[in-house]
Amino acid sequence: MRNGFTKKNIGTLTLGEKLKKLREDKRLSLNEISKATKIQVKHLDYLEKGFYEKLPADVYVKGFLRSYADFFGLDKQIFLRLYNKEKGIEYNLKKKNNTDFKKIKPINISAFIFTPKKILILVISIFILVGLFLLYREIGSFASTPRLVVLSPLNNSEITSNSIYVEGIVDKDASLFINNQPILVNDEGKFRENVALQTGVNVINIKAVNKFKKIANKVIIVRSDYQVAKKNNNSQKEASQKKAIIKNKEITIELSVNPGPVWLNVKADGELVFNGTMLSGAIQMFHAKKKIVISSGRGKATFVKFNGNDIGALSPKDGIVKGVTFTHDTKGK
Repeated sequence: MRNGFTKKNIGTLTLGEKLKKLREDKRLSLNEISKATKIQVKHLDYLEKGFYEKLPADVYVKGFLRSYADFFGLDKQIFLRLYNKEKGIEYNLKKKNNTDFKKIKPINISAFIFTPKKILILVISIFILVGLFLLYREIGSFASTPRLVVLSPLNNSEITSNSIYVEGIVDKDASLFINNQPILVNDEGKFRENVALQTGVNVINIKAVNKFKKIANKVIIVRSDYQVAKKNNNSQKEASQKKAIIKNKEITIELSVNPGPVWLNVKADGELVFNGTMLSGAIQMFHAKKKIVISSGRGKATFVKFNGNDIGALSPKDGIVKGVTFTHDTKGK
């Protein structure tokens, strides 16, 4: 005591200290307050200890404080103002500490300098990596079969026409065969081949072979219900048909192949009417006013009927035959 005054330490309680003192004055435990306010015990404990960084977002904390104030019948704004003040102080202290840390943080200066030797090593490393990548891709190609996807027709299809387009995708560096006939593939690996069918069941074998002789194979079954008119032995009817052909000045060609398959290209009056593969037993009819031009992959296996007359094989040679022309004035090759 000095000059009649008693010296006392005056301190200001924090929000957490106020909450703890308020609870202890009422002789309540955290569990009892938790049951009444629906606030988890750990959150109440964090509030009393001032561990704001462990609490959820501000919107929830402020909700806790309102519930706390309502439970004790106090002004909730007092708690909220004190919380905002302490949060602001905490934020400013952290900001100052981070700034001080950045000021004293040493600056690392890279000692790496490009030299001709290092550049050469880098270039050689890139070439080695590219080479390893290409080698890996080649090994992968060698180990795997080529891609072969048949888009059309579907297996076990039933159609009413005497030809169908076989379409799909294959590796662009692979060779493609349909019933052992080589088929052209475009730069994107796509193919589309017209295949003439026989009436009944047709087996279309599609095979892709890559440069490592790996084979991918798909077998498509197609049933054709196309009906070819049967021969009529009535000579009078045949004669009348021939007269009608002569009268209408029309050329008629009936093509078949044996053994098949055989690649064929047919033009009628200068227009391409067929370019594809004919299977054994398939029959194709073509009509023109002036001329029909036929090219075949196997002339000896291609048989022709001209205006109803059987003239036999397109060529005596079993090789490629091009540009065999049929007109009103000629009946053969």
